[in-house]
Amino acid sequence: VRPVTPRCTVPKAVPVGKTASLHCHENEGYPKSTYSWYRNSEPLSPDTRSNAKLHNSSYTINPTTGTLVFHAVHKGDTGRYSCIATNDAGFAKCEEQEMEV
Repeated sequence: VRPVTPRCTVPKAVPVGKTASLHCHENEGYPKSTYSWYRNSEPLSPDTRSNAKLHNSSYTINPTTGTLVFHAVHKGDTGRYSCIATNDAGFAKCEEQEMEV
């Protein structure tokens, strides 16, 4: 069963150095969806260490729960965030939402 449009929760504004949690979830898809996050239409790598552009970013993505957590946000984390839920039957994307740091 194809995923439905996931419900995304993105904080509007987060002070520099604080933790920010972004959530993405849908429960229609079968098998269960996995989630990937995008900032300004660029995919966020689940492994920040392997991406030179993100090596100083302090976030973790849980593809199973759809949670993206910034441990200490900085100005560079400002942007439009969206999430895609994917399973064997297809994928669905939520609306982009702005997060300001």
